[in-house]
Amino acid sequence: MNKDEQLRFLLDHGLVAIVRLKEPAELVPIAEAIEAGGVRVIEFTMGTPNALDAIHTIAQEWGDRILLGAGTVLDPETGRAALLAGAQFLVAPNFNPALIELARRYNKIIVPGAFTPTEILAAWECGADIVKVFPASTVGPQYIKDILGPLPYVRLLPTGGVSLDNIPAFITAGAAAVAVGASLTDPKLIKERNWAGLTAHAQRFAEAVQRARGK
Repeated sequence: MNKDEQLRFLLDHGLVAIVRLKEPAELVPIAEAIEAGGVRVIEFTMGTPNALDAIHTIAQEWGDRILLGAGTVLDPETGRAALLAGAQFLVAPNFNPALIELARRYNKIIVPGAFTPTEILAAWECGADIVKVFPASTVGPQYIKDILGPLPYVRLLPTGGVSLDNIPAFITAGAAAVAVGASLTDPKLIKERNWAGLTAHAQRFAEAVQRARGK
């Protein structure tokens, strides 16, 4: 897929699974489990040990099955390493113009983080494909709706505190997609290596997004 097709893929699915672990050996079975549940956009955070190796492995094996991103990318050097490993999009918790420039140079999706209207608009005008609103849990779905009032053209990705309970409200408020961490990649299921349970759990999230969209 080219960048436009990848962006459409992400937006159509509407759900990004954030995988953040201390044990990199679990990354591949987790990705397999949540992909089987219909979650096909996965972000591996760069804080995970050997994250680049995991990205490379999964990109090689599943490049046509999922959209694979690198998260918590704080600088262009890390971003470039992730892209060379096979990441198809970059996510940051902050707004770094140099990182956006890097992603545009490589023609990849870039999702910088922002919070205030000024930050969100600055990130969008700098070339963000989607703006990550983080931490969304502190403001809730109404904040997304309020931001989109004067900025209806900006694609927003609420992140932080998104759960099965509030996905419908975020989607109804106008979020382009939602990003979900530990509430999807349930630590208890992972500790037990209950991959079938994780698949079923992921499926509930994927279905919640589509139901909220009226599908």
